[in-house]
Amino acid sequence: MATVVAGARRRAQRDGDRQIDTAHLLHSLMETDPEVRDAFEGGPQVARVLGYLVQRSIGYGLRWQTGAEGGGGNGATGMTGWSPAAVTAMEAALERAAARDAPKAVGTDLLAALAADPDCRAVEVLRRAGVDASSLAGRLHAGAGRHVEEDEGGHDGPPSRQVSCG
Repeated sequence: MATVVAGARRRAQRDGDRQIDTAHLLHSLMETDPEVRDAFEGGPQVARVLGYLVQRSIGYGLRWQTGAEGGGGNGATGMTGWSPAAVTAMEAALERAAARDAPKAVGTDLLAALAADPDCRAVEVLRRAGVDASSLAGRLHAGAGRHVEEDEGGHDGPPSRQVSCG
């Protein structure tokens, strides 16, 4: 996840954005995590999502109506330089990992959290690319049960709920 966060931070800075938002997180996930790309319904869907994300990063295509992403259910703003929706997604990814007693969150945890927030920018990108975000979230939720069985006995000690985002 540190690689994803670092990539999202670089992308936000390069794009001239004030905050890391959920689209930055999605872009970084898509670039760095093969399991995230495998969660989609084939190569054409992955290519469409990446196409929208690249268009956004070069200032073409998707333009957001507001300068900062809102949302994020709980109104969290505790992390400077992060949109509330991005903070909420990171927290939900940690909760998802903890629910399966995993030592840390992985890319599919964050993807599931992003896909579950119908009001975030990442879901707007997914919708524009023809991805049914609620179906994606459902598939990832169903797949979490398999991770629980795979993770049992697979690590020493309690799960860590810390993510370095600063």
